[in-house]
Amino acid sequence: MNRTTGSRPATPPKTVTPRRARRRGPRRHTRRDLTVLCVLLGLPILLDLALVWGPTLASVALSFTTWDGVGDLHWAGLGNYADLFADYPQFWPAVRNNLLWLAALGLLATPFGLLLAVLIDRGVRFSRFYQSTLYMPVVLSLAVVGFIAQLILSRDQGALNALLGRQDHPVDWLGDPDLNIWMILLAACWRHTGYVMILYLAGLKSVDPELKEAAAIDGANERQAFFRVVLPALRPVNVIVGVITVIEALRAFDIVYAVNKGRNGLELLSVLVTDNIIGEASRIGFGSAIAVVLLLVSLGFIITYLVQELRGEQRR
Repeated sequence: MNRTTGSRPATPPKTVTPRRARRRGPRRHTRRDLTVLCVLLGLPILLDLALVWGPTLASVALSFTTWDGVGDLHWAGLGNYADLFADYPQFWPAVRNNLLWLAALGLLATPFGLLLAVLIDRGVRFSRFYQSTLYMPVVLSLAVVGFIAQLILSRDQGALNALLGRQDHPVDWLGDPDLNIWMILLAACWRHTGYVMILYLAGLKSVDPELKEAAAIDGANERQAFFRVVLPALRPVNVIVGVITVIEALRAFDIVYAVNKGRNGLELLSVLVTDNIIGEASRIGFGSAIAVVLLLVSLGFIITYLVQELRGEQRR
């Protein structure tokens, strides 16, 4: 206490030192978190291994045997593949038909689906109606499309012969091996076009309108703006459409099996696999060899396409 004034001396104010912000380390997962991760990731991985990779590896192994599904396994080496390429008359027509399928879906259905997507994206009149009508075949399975093709293309009671006035001399659209593959490809393209249209329509909705405006300011017409600006922007959609087209072409089975069980000009690799594995002959080893060939062809197309797209993406 100060004797002259009788008051206590003022104490200096306390300086408040800010606390250091605590650095948060990596969050430790609790037992509950680990359980959820194991369930959400482990179960899909196990199902994928059991339902996809397990049968795939088993088919590769069985392709080197002559197993009939009942007796003992007998090692055959490359004998199944030698018989397949040299002594199996249905193999090369099936390969040709699968390549025709790929060409039809890739060169006809895909560009036509892109054209329809561009026209609908421009906002033509009744675009919602066109979009729903063209997409409707996609919700149908290929087996149902095959039954519809039979109603239209049947020799005796088909609608096409009735429209053409060929009741007296009807055309056997599905029985003639020189015609039936083209009629079935037309039905398959009808279904695939709607699928491609929806994919490209979604991609066109995501293209930045400023890109089109910049191209128009630079003097580009609609065709130049589409091929030089819009189409390169659809590269991710092109990859998806390309992979889906290859898969749809090489796994085609339902429609030809519904028409004539994949015979008489409609042979496909998938049909040959089914006939040899679950048919009367029950040649599981030989059918597995055909399945392996189909797998390699599919991987070859898909990997080549993806590599080309990734290289194009890196160059940009």
